[in-house]
Amino acid sequence: MQQQYEGYKDLADSLKSASASLNLEYKSQLHQDIITIYNHLVNPSFRIAVFGPFNHGKSTLLNAMLGNRTLPIDLIPTTGAAIAVKYGSDVRTRIMLLDGTEVYRSGTEVLQQFAILDGNRQMRKDVASVEVFCPHPFLETGVEFLDLPGTNDRDEQDNLIREQLLSADLVIQLLDARKLMTLGERENLRDWLLDRGIKTVIFVANFLNLLEPDEQKQVQNRLLFVAESFRAELPPGFSNLYRVDALPALRARLKGDVAAANSSGLAAFETALQNIVEILQPNRGSVRLPRVQAIASQIQYSLKAKTDPIAIEIKSFVDKQNTKFEIKQKAANLIYKGFTISLKELRDWLALPKLLTKYQADAAVALAENNFKNWQTNILKKDLTQLQLAAMKWLYQAYEFFQEERPQDLLIPFPSEPQVILPSKPSNTDDLSEPGSIAVGGGIGWLLGGPVGAAVVGSISYLLNKNIQKQDEQLAKESYHQEVAKLCITTIEDYLSRFSSHGLSILSEYEQKAEKVICFEFSQEPLEITQKRENLQQLQNSFNQLLRELEKVKILSNHQPYREIPKYSNTHRKYSPQPERVQTSSQKDTNVKQQHENTAKNSATRVESVSPPPPKASPSLRPEEVEAKFRDWELNEEIAQMKAEMRQPGSQTGKQQNTTQSNKASNQTKTQTEKDQITRAYSILGLQTNASLAEVKQAYRTLVKKWHPDLFVGKPQLLKQAQEKMHLVNEAYTILSDK
Repeated sequence: MQQQYEGYKDLADSLKSASASLNLEYKSQLHQDIITIYNHLVNPSFRIAVFGPFNHGKSTLLNAMLGNRTLPIDLIPTTGAAIAVKYGSDVRTRIMLLDGTEVYRSGTEVLQQFAILDGNRQMRKDVASVEVFCPHPFLETGVEFLDLPGTNDRDEQDNLIREQLLSADLVIQLLDARKLMTLGERENLRDWLLDRGIKTVIFVANFLNLLEPDEQKQVQNRLLFVAESFRAELPPGFSNLYRVDALPALRARLKGDVAAANSSGLAAFETALQNIVEILQPNRGSVRLPRVQAIASQIQYSLKAKTDPIAIEIKSFVDKQNTKFEIKQKAANLIYKGFTISLKELRDWLALPKLLTKYQADAAVALAENNFKNWQTNILKKDLTQLQLAAMKWLYQAYEFFQEERPQDLLIPFPSEPQVILPSKPSNTDDLSEPGSIAVGGGIGWLLGGPVGAAVVGSISYLLNKNIQKQDEQLAKESYHQEVAKLCITTIEDYLSRFSSHGLSILSEYEQKAEKVICFEFSQEPLEITQKRENLQQLQNSFNQLLRELEKVKILSNHQPYREIPKYSNTHRKYSPQPERVQTSSQKDTNVKQQHENTAKNSATRVESVSPPPPKASPSLRPEEVEAKFRDWELNEEIAQMKAEMRQPGSQTGKQQNTTQSNKASNQTKTQTEKDQITRAYSILGLQTNASLAEVKQAYRTLVKKWHPDLFVGKPQLLKQAQEKMHLVNEAYTILSDK
């Protein structure tokens, strides 16, 4: 038995905790009901309350059952407090006052001071509880009686009665046979008992002995109708209607007149009452839990009314933060992707083999013609500047987006201008008969001058075409202009080697610095939201705990447990994309250390170079501006990718490229499942299967504007529909964007 009540203790604690979470006013009806039901659940005694309007003989009936004048009775409504009658070895009274004072007296005379109405029929304001202890065998079985004030007298008394009825395992409703079931009694029967899950009720009719025999028969029929219309939940075989003439019964008990007690109906009623209690007492949970269900339902609705608006507000904040983060994350990835592509192009361009292949011949010729400075400015610098700007452009866009660290300009300097020390001229400088020498015309203006200078230029081309690095080193006799040409070629190779090595080193450092630019710091959750989240967590915990305890005692609920709303998805204060870098052979040769190890896909998109904006701070962007800029860049990136595909070997170019045929060829490689997903995705967006990417984007944006969940805050049904719709739309857009 004790173990069962420990379980009810957990349920009672969860009710009390929920009340604390609601911050209910002390005098509110729900708060008082919770306190009452809490005390009821942990009360090991089986409580029987006597209930009815004033002057119906409630105290008289109890005194008759107890066999003495334990409780105060009079012709006017006297009981001004709920008096609990419990077992004790002798008659004594204990009164607890609101200030904690305990009044403990032998007998019951002290009740006249604390437990009856004063001359103005007012209850005392300072009484917290009244208990009377009696040596009665029925009370010794763990039963206690509760003598309630009369109803229909004062609102204050009615409120007290209404609260105390929740704490009764069995209710004896006393009726006056002379005015059976008044309107007030009918209202109390419905509002105070039935609607609150109190159905273990026994009706006792008093004063039937004061009526004439014919009237008694009529009233008896009416009493049967009342009893049958009330669906009492008593053990099978027991009636919920009894006749007891309370005052004659009390007199008979005081005189010890057994026959008179039997004729008053008291004996039959006591026997039935003891048998009913004997059956209900071991399983009092079936009596108490329906009252809990009614109160718990009110608590749950009150908790939801307080919880849901906070949850909606926090979820809306989290969704917006996640959206901002996703936009910035996608923009950072896109910018980093463009930056790494541009950097790869510049790194490949700086690789020494490519520099030699592309520039060595022209540079050697320019050196031979004493025109190296102009060549360096108009050719080499122009190409380098274009590639540098293409890489820098992404960092300026990142700075405009994220306002982190201002980017530095990428500046790769040129080595000092190459110098050639001419060998001594042979005596015969007019010998131009060497095979492969080509005269390219006058006006060369180099120190050699004239035809010899022209021969040097021609020999540069000849020697490079013959790949002098692989020639045998034995030349029996080498002409002067070939010797000078080899010096020019070697000097340019050294120049380009120094330029490549220094440039790749600067590029590696610049790449590391770029990480501080292409990143963003995401602000932590505001204190206001954190506080609301803590409040929400407390409310949800109280709600979920109550739900669990109700499930343990088999009380069903229409509510589902709350789940914690996670914080926005990023887990680090700073986000910086770090795709894996593939080390080129030229990088291995120059021992340039790569820092990034995270993996990501890098497309082969060639990014069109543009001049960067002026390096000045931009104002902070609003979220809608951020999203608009990202959408524009996303489209530009896709166009650039299509251009790159058009430039690939074997692909069609310009107007000759047939998009429909390309899509058809691509679709042939797809599995049937993928085809079905794509067809369904077009259907979700309301498009034909041959719709263009631009049409897909436009349909997606239109549906977002129509079904974004933020538009339905405060409308739970529409909000759920919008969330489901957006899930499908997002899924369809992802499929069609990646196909």
